[in-house]
Amino acid sequence: MRIFGLQITRAAPRAAVAQHASPVSAWGGNGGWWPLIVREPFSGAWQQNRELAPETTLAYYAVYACVTLISADIGKLQINLMQRDPSDIWSKAQSPAFSPVLQKPNTYQTHIQFIENWIMSKLTRGNAYVLKERDQRGVVIALYVLDPSRVTVLVADDGSVYYRLNSDKLAGIPDDDIAVPASEIIHDRMNCLFHPLVGTSPLFACALAARQGLAIQNNSASFFENGAQPGGILVAPGAISDETAKRLKDKWEENFGGVNRGRLAVLGDGLKYEALTMNAVDAQLIEQQKMTAEIVCSVFHVPQYMVGVGTAPTYNNIEALSQNYYSQCLQALIESLELCLDEGLTLPKDYRTELDLDGLLRMDTAALIKTLTEGVGGGIVAPNEARRKINLKPVKGGATPYLQQQNYSLAALAERDANEPFSKPAPTPTPAPDDPSAEPAAGPPADLNATQAPEGKGLDALTIEREAQRLMADAIAEAKRSGVREPC
Repeated sequence: MRIFGLQITRAAPRAAVAQHASPVSAWGGNGGWWPLIVREPFSGAWQQNRELAPETTLAYYAVYACVTLISADIGKLQINLMQRDPSDIWSKAQSPAFSPVLQKPNTYQTHIQFIENWIMSKLTRGNAYVLKERDQRGVVIALYVLDPSRVTVLVADDGSVYYRLNSDKLAGIPDDDIAVPASEIIHDRMNCLFHPLVGTSPLFACALAARQGLAIQNNSASFFENGAQPGGILVAPGAISDETAKRLKDKWEENFGGVNRGRLAVLGDGLKYEALTMNAVDAQLIEQQKMTAEIVCSVFHVPQYMVGVGTAPTYNNIEALSQNYYSQCLQALIESLELCLDEGLTLPKDYRTELDLDGLLRMDTAALIKTLTEGVGGGIVAPNEARRKINLKPVKGGATPYLQQQNYSLAALAERDANEPFSKPAPTPTPAPDDPSAEPAAGPPADLNATQAPEGKGLDALTIEREAQRLMADAIAEAKRSGVREPC
């Protein structure tokens, strides 16, 4: 039998090895392979045939909100194929061997549905199994997320890993008990507490809290169906038999219980009805319900306000809130998914997959414009790169980063500083007056009309002052020749 271009037979050497492989145990030989989940909600529950299945746990609103929130937030991120250039810069790329399967993983799912299914399987079961479909070239052309309850991990005596698959029509697996090598399965797992090949779902830690929350909700629903009253007691004036007590109880519940609550009752023979009083505060239903939801949020690492538990932060920095949510909840899941895709598709060393975080870490418009403006003004990004961030077309001349004229390169500043431009020039030594053989220092010819510079003024200042006086005298003489009186 062939599956996705692979020959799967029990006579094949690999299949023969897989036949002697043993299933991986969830923990120390106890608990089996699947499901690794709390099966006994309270002590002795197994004797009453009461267990806590994952499907039941997902019915609790906090669990459902956390699972769907995380999977939807990761699923909405675009999967990009990145290529590294000689400058060690990663940029988007297209490849006929890898891009098609990233854009359309299989025939019945979009890439958003595929990623959501992947993450949901990992959160609820602790493991995500993805089967590869190859063409004749050996290139992966389709990916299928399998039902974890239909997959068993096998380890052979030589340490090689296989996966036993049961029938899955959507994934094209026609029969049960088919063993495939690990090279044909992408196995993404989390919280491997008991075995490196066995992931543990967060439900393992919050299942009891979820069951408690469901019990509170069920009791609250019954309470309000009973007219929001806890019931009461019938008091007889004297002793009555058990048969009479049972008859009165059944008659009362039939006529005045449930939907008949509030109807008028007529009592005789000294019977009295006394209602019991209890409110939600006395029963601490609100506090208990909030506590169970907070436990679930802490296990999934989801900020409580994002699923309706507690109050939202008062500050309005959307980017800071998104960054906190990403770092404590989503980052490990996203990076694990990227690595599994890289290895599963056997990407070359200069290629990798990357989820576009712009759809998650989105800033408000004012902060985005301010950041882009500072980036362009600082010469970090080109104007067209900034325009692309806000979905605007490029403009002519905007492909190059710009800086203002007064900014200099570090190399130019280093060359300037090497010449010590800010140091004072060394004074020219003057020969001693008693040395007749010394030649005077070279310089401009001395002005015979010049006098000694006043104390506190340099030669340059004195020269400028005299030149200004000469120009003023020439101007006055010219004015006299023109018949203009000299100003007083």
